[in-house]
Amino acid sequence: MPHLPTADPYLPGHGDPSYAVRHYDLDLAYVLEGNRLRGTATLEVTVLEETARLVLDLAHLEATKVRVDGARLKKWSARQDRLVLQLDRAVAADTELTVTIAYAGVPRPTMDEHHEDAGWEELTDGVIVAGQPHGAPTWFPCNDRPDDKATYRTAIAAPSGYTVVANGLLVDRRRGASGETWTYVMDRPMATYLATAQIGRYVVTDHDTRPPVATVAPPDVDLEGSFDQQGAMLAYFETVFGPYPFDAYTAVITDDELEIPLESQGLSTFGRNFCTADWSHVRLVAHELAHQWFGNAVTLARWQDIWLHEGFACYSEWLWSEESGGPRSCDGWARHHHERLADDEQDLLLADPGAALMFDDRVYKRGALTLHALRADLGDDAFFDLLQAWVAAYDGRSATTEEFLTFASERTGTDVAALLHPWLFETGLPAYPAG
Repeated sequence: MPHLPTADPYLPGHGDPSYAVRHYDLDLAYVLEGNRLRGTATLEVTVLEETARLVLDLAHLEATKVRVDGARLKKWSARQDRLVLQLDRAVAADTELTVTIAYAGVPRPTMDEHHEDAGWEELTDGVIVAGQPHGAPTWFPCNDRPDDKATYRTAIAAPSGYTVVANGLLVDRRRGASGETWTYVMDRPMATYLATAQIGRYVVTDHDTRPPVATVAPPDVDLEGSFDQQGAMLAYFETVFGPYPFDAYTAVITDDELEIPLESQGLSTFGRNFCTADWSHVRLVAHELAHQWFGNAVTLARWQDIWLHEGFACYSEWLWSEESGGPRSCDGWARHHHERLADDEQDLLLADPGAALMFDDRVYKRGALTLHALRADLGDDAFFDLLQAWVAAYDGRSATTEEFLTFASERTGTDVAALLHPWLFETGLPAYPAG
């Protein structure tokens, strides 16, 4: 039997290891004037260890009614962004429960001592949801841990004239007296932080690609430059990473400018300032697309394993640069960043950088160099075979660094753990990999 999940030390105030959520059903209504959100969340839960209570994450919003298996729950309380449900009796492991929570309020981002605002945020004329790493509870009650992946149905009612985008396929769009309800279904397991909703005065441009790629943007945005390369990027990444793991891919371009893009499952969100052909923007379009394989299909089990997301996505930038005739070859980018890292402080442990440094740029670049070292040792055929096999084996699951090392060693017949130990578990920068 697999070990029970434990509290993540990087986000110790999030998640309850005593249960897992199989499915979220979210029915939401949003009013832009006053930034008001009202919702009902139904969670299909499996108990993992005997318990008489369930703890959910819910930030800045007020729960008004709770039901368990259709019966109104008598005892529950809200404190410190957590919703504590006292069950009528203790339930055994493997018990399945249906938990329904009605809630409402004025949603806003949340933050902690190490990370900037994340979650539901008002734009000038719309909404953006940036969930990583702790933003999901700002718009729905959840078990906010990356190793608890579930399927989703998300229905959002918004005023007329606004487009709503959420994870998965749009399965229904209905007009009402004052607006429209948009319903999306994500039938592949998804971590809570990857759930998103985007609302704005957008038009949808469908690109002639398979799988389908769409761009959702304000009508005055010129999509030439970064975003007209998405189809070619996807086709290339399928040759090196394996089949695209979801039914479709959408890029949302907000009317506001954003400092960095935002990854979500099946879609990414950018500010309108990214609509240029400048490499600094093109690389991030490639980066976010690569997360669909590394981060979304295969998700970290613990936040300390963040290099399994960011190192792989950063390396994808370098691969696309070489494939598309960009500024440098993959090896050229690797040498460039190895030289820069050599001038930085040598105090970051890639396999466990700490909560304060989990999004440090060195995690991205050293993570990519770790893969380049592995490629140099294995050769291209074995390296790309490994990447495809890794995604295929762990698609829809969460994984740790140790699991990757074990899998890579078994797949390639090489002691990958020993090879990558200096890159992952020592702070000093290893010599540039010879290949």
